[in-house]
Amino acid sequence: MTPQQRAGQLVMVGIQAGSAPSAVDQVIRDARIGNVLFLGGWSSTTSVRAVSDHVQAQANSRSTGGVRFLVAADQEGGEVQQLRGPGFTRLPSALRQGTMTSAERQRLAGTVGRELKAAGVNVNLAPVADTVPAGTASSNAPIGRFGREYGTDPTTVGASVRDVVTGLHGAGVLATVKHFPGLGRIRSNTDFSATGITDAQTRRRDPYFAPFATGVGAGAGLVMVSSARYPRLDANAPAVFSPTVLTTVLRGDLGFSGVVISDDLAAVAVRSVPVGERAVRLVAAGGDIALTGRPADAATMANALAAKAAADPAFDARVRAAVTRVLALKARQGLLPGCRG
Repeated sequence: MTPQQRAGQLVMVGIQAGSAPSAVDQVIRDARIGNVLFLGGWSSTTSVRAVSDHVQAQANSRSTGGVRFLVAADQEGGEVQQLRGPGFTRLPSALRQGTMTSAERQRLAGTVGRELKAAGVNVNLAPVADTVPAGTASSNAPIGRFGREYGTDPTTVGASVRDVVTGLHGAGVLATVKHFPGLGRIRSNTDFSATGITDAQTRRRDPYFAPFATGVGAGAGLVMVSSARYPRLDANAPAVFSPTVLTTVLRGDLGFSGVVISDDLAAVAVRSVPVGERAVRLVAAGGDIALTGRPADAATMANALAAKAAADPAFDARVRAAVTRVLALKARQGLLPGCRG
């Protein structure tokens, strides 16, 4: 791979509902972006499959070194289900799923996985492993207010996370455990606010890490990291840019060796950081894929990663290690040249 192709493997770009299949062709061609995400309210398997097939056809020796794409969607259930309409089961909220039996949850997750695979999607950005304390849901804007949590205690949440990971993987779709180290104790939504996003409670070896550890133990291929702040873990940086959170805690304490993906780096929570620097800081901290809903930002991020790697041998080593993890994940899905997905 060229340096730019390596950088492109570390960026995921959003495709908005209703976009033409060619919507991200230019950013793939120019910046060598290697991963995509469906955003908004897509309305059928047919429309999603048309785009996913078109995107995969853009993988060639010049663009991605022939490596095909991680194609992701947020298919949690309830309020957060980006793919709907014919071919997609209308899913209950995570809170409702948390009341099901283990067998029921695994069957539902298997159904979700099969539907995603039929649409050409190979990554689900679920399950949510955040625990929202009892009685606080209405004041927890990102998770509790929408019933995105499986329960109010880590044991209940962990059991659901395990079942969803197991069901998705059984259907051939990668699961993403999110939003480490947890959004259940903050007030505001990091997508829309830079205030009210500090969790002053979560500490190292926190009991609320248990559902994430369960997901890792169940074989989750990805962990998504939040852009909230956790001063008892790192007083100087949000989680998504924190070596303590990503490397010491997630990779060290929890033993996660897979792909670390950011929450949306187009979020208000990180808007004060220059676009390219967001991706650089993620990878420097131990992360692997910078996710953004903005195609223009994706090119800026990939270019910044390539430029930093060219100027800094230590950072280049970080990039190469991250690319190795991404390619190992893609190998599991048959996305490398010569593999059949």
